[in-house]
Amino acid sequence: MADIETRSGNAAKSGVRGRTTIADGVVATIAGIAIRETDGVHSVGKGASKALGAVTSRVSGSSDAGRAVKVEVGEKQTAIDVDVEVEYGVAIHELADRIRGQVVEAVESMTGLEVVEININVFDVHIPDDDDEDEDGSGGRVR
Repeated sequence: MADIETRSGNAAKSGVRGRTTIADGVVATIAGIAIRETDGVHSVGKGASKALGAVTSRVSGSSDAGRAVKVEVGEKQTAIDVDVEVEYGVAIHELADRIRGQVVEAVESMTGLEVVEININVFDVHIPDDDDEDEDGSGGRVR
């Protein structure tokens, strides 16, 4: 959790005006939303966190982006780990650069924390044809 002291424009004269505490989950949610908004990302998280996020977004209309993103938040810095499934045909190394750029922009502008590290684990490639086969129950090549 980050504690940030808020100072007035002239800190030497006025001193500290209070403390703002930013929970780890807040940083995870901001990062998760930024990642999901990046073109080429099919989904964030894997296993239970991915399934829970899909159900939660359908039921509540909200995106539970923070659950699939792990963060470590210090007093002034944060590090982020995320698992993503990418769309087939996307250059993964370029997508990783775009994800990092979006996350750094969102987290740093909204929290004032410095993002020192973003580790991206690409665990799968989404192939659109796989969805069509799974919906009709055939799933495999042989009928």
